[in-house]
Amino acid sequence: MRLRLAVAEDAGSVAQLFCDAIRALSAADYSSEQIDVWAGAPDATRWRDRIADGQREFWLAELDETLAGFCDFEPDGHVDMLYVSPGHARQGVATALLCQIHESAARIGLTRLYTEASITARPVFERHGFQVLEPQDVRRRGTLLRNYKMEKTLQPDG
Repeated sequence: MRLRLAVAEDAGSVAQLFCDAIRALSAADYSSEQIDVWAGAPDATRWRDRIADGQREFWLAELDETLAGFCDFEPDGHVDMLYVSPGHARQGVATALLCQIHESAARIGLTRLYTEASITARPVFERHGFQVLEPQDVRRRGTLLRNYKMEKTLQPDG
């Protein structure tokens, strides 16, 4: 597996993976209406802007030259996104990306990571030491989506 920082040219692949992951991996946890609102249609422009904004580390995981997953890490310790392609689920992609986040956090001296994990992602974060602070319902285009505020305290050595 190869991890690298995203560049603007990755936006189309990231947009497609985002939609595919939600539609395939979250179907057991969310209604079709919730999934449609959450995933939307692939929008490369949105992702290009996000990758290029310079306010975050946007990591990609590749297996055999194929995008297998991505994560979006902000310098205050916020893990904003963690998505794995349906074809690469349960192959260590999320673990590799979270390990990269831990390395980045240690490099900048953070003592805490936090996220808002979907129902689907919650077990992944829990396996990596995050604890649920509270559930929350977020409204997107009039539809409620449940997620969980979670955090992890980091040891001084990362």
